[in-house]
Amino acid sequence: MAAWTGIVGNGYTPEAFDAYCRTLRWAAWKPGFVVLHNTGAPSLAQRPLGFTRQHMAGFEAFYRDTRGWSAGPHLFVDDRLIWVFTPLTRPGVHSPSWNRVALGCEMLGDYDRESFTEGRGGQVRANAVAALATLAAVAGIEPGGMRLHREDPLTTHACPGRAVEKAAMVRSVRDLVAARHAAVAARPVGA
Repeated sequence: MAAWTGIVGNGYTPEAFDAYCRTLRWAAWKPGFVVLHNTGAPSLAQRPLGFTRQHMAGFEAFYRDTRGWSAGPHLFVDDRLIWVFTPLTRPGVHSPSWNRVALGCEMLGDYDRESFTEGRGGQVRANAVAALATLAAVAGIEPGGMRLHREDPLTTHACPGRAVEKAAMVRSVRDLVAARHAAVAARPVGA
């Protein structure tokens, strides 16, 4: 079994995630893109209150002890928070072809059956877009390089679900990056 990387295990609002990411330095490893995943199980219906620290501990035991992996995905995003799992400055384990070169972002939900645009699924989407916009701004990860897990040639399932449209996600991330940039540019000097 490979040495376990360890987890961060903290949940952040989009604003707090942005502030957290601005404290990080990608020196030894820098990701080239983000791979989007969905949990499938648990679904939104199975996690009515989203994720908790207890869920993060359970994921840690699953990836480390059951799977024997060295790490897991980097982010778990629910409708309330962006959870940092594997440290963002270290390679994770989430997609066979891209573990060494990409961040993995797991979104709570079954997007073959649950909405990704309305209700709780829409809020998961909004939080994922916010996280990706932060990673674009802070780590220089180009939104257009985003991949869906199902695009991995070594993957056989349709993750992150039919409701997740790559072009729409890329457009939403780019729009948020531009809106944040415009808001900063519009601030008076010294504010």
